[in-house]
Amino acid sequence: MSSEVQIHERLSLAKTIPLGLQHVFAMFGATVLVPFLTGLNPAVALLCSGIGTIVFLLFTGSRVPAYLGSSFAYIGALTYFIQDQKDMASAMGGALTIGIIYLVVFALMAVFGTAWIQKIVPPIVAGPVVSIIGLSLTPTAASMASENWTIAIITLAVAVIFSIFARGFLKIIPILMAVIIGYAVAFAMGVVHYQPIVDACQNFFVFPVSFGAEYLPSFNKAAILMFAPLALVTMIEDLGHMIVLGNITHSDPLTKPGFHRVLLGNGVATGIGSFLGGPPLTTYGENLGVLAVTRVYSSFNLWVAAIIAIILSLIHPLQAAIMSIPTAVMGGVSILLFGMIGAAGLRNLVEAKVDFSKSKNLIIASVIFAVGIGVSNHGVAWATIAGIALNLILPEPKED
Repeated sequence: MSSEVQIHERLSLAKTIPLGLQHVFAMFGATVLVPFLTGLNPAVALLCSGIGTIVFLLFTGSRVPAYLGSSFAYIGALTYFIQDQKDMASAMGGALTIGIIYLVVFALMAVFGTAWIQKIVPPIVAGPVVSIIGLSLTPTAASMASENWTIAIITLAVAVIFSIFARGFLKIIPILMAVIIGYAVAFAMGVVHYQPIVDACQNFFVFPVSFGAEYLPSFNKAAILMFAPLALVTMIEDLGHMIVLGNITHSDPLTKPGFHRVLLGNGVATGIGSFLGGPPLTTYGENLGVLAVTRVYSSFNLWVAAIIAIILSLIHPLQAAIMSIPTAVMGGVSILLFGMIGAAGLRNLVEAKVDFSKSKNLIIASVIFAVGIGVSNHGVAWATIAGIALNLILPEPKED
């Protein structure tokens, strides 16, 4: 097996299934956390993430190995309409509005092109943005690990050991092995709560989607006004993730298949999810971290991950088994995943030979890092906007 598996390559199914499962473990916690916080059905969110990822891969021609999961940007808006107003239809109408906005922007980009993206996001902007996407998530990883630092450190150590010292196939599934061994350690320590798994076996197959007028999207002016501005936030997050993905996989998804195709896939996926009762979707940094750690970039693995997610959403005991993984175990692997994204941004700066002796470059990087890490609410999006603005406004320094 070569040191890297490229986007278009496929491994055997015996290897692809564990690799897909590894992606499922990476996205699972965040994807089901959003419905837990907002009042949506976690199984529906999982189902929508699987369907949405398949839709995304179709519209991007399987050239973008990314997983779509529940977006955190819409937690406040979803919570307001679902829990406070008891208005599921308006919440789904807001989600459908996001999908429509994505399609409108796609149409504009299809007409006017996407070459301008490369001009406004040079390496001095892209590198720091990539880094803060990972670094801004590390407090979440540390918070998860703090549930039980012993288990988290053991899990992290296993992931590192397999990444460095394992041979053959085991070397490309360090996250999966870390979760399995971390789970076993947690079970031995009496931390795993397995009774929900036993209870779930009494109702093996469950179709989580509820149908009825109260669940179908309904356009509400207040919901549209609350959801619509957030579309810019997730578009910028998608842009940042595509920069990360290009850096990790040595490709250029912004031009091939094009950022407009990324928005098209995400918009259609979110629109479909709104009719099923799911949250708006976005590309996931957690799964980009898996790509960085394993150096296996095959899009086929994401197809398998999406199918596994759909199966999990329908089989109750499997849902319960995944849900029983202790938070500290996921915290341990997340420390590595998010840290790898941060390091990928620094590698981008090094490979592009960015000259930090120039004041303009130093200022842009400084502001991006400060805003991205310091601003708690959508810091990555604001940092990206700040970096792009400074790059366009600040003059190029004169040569000595």
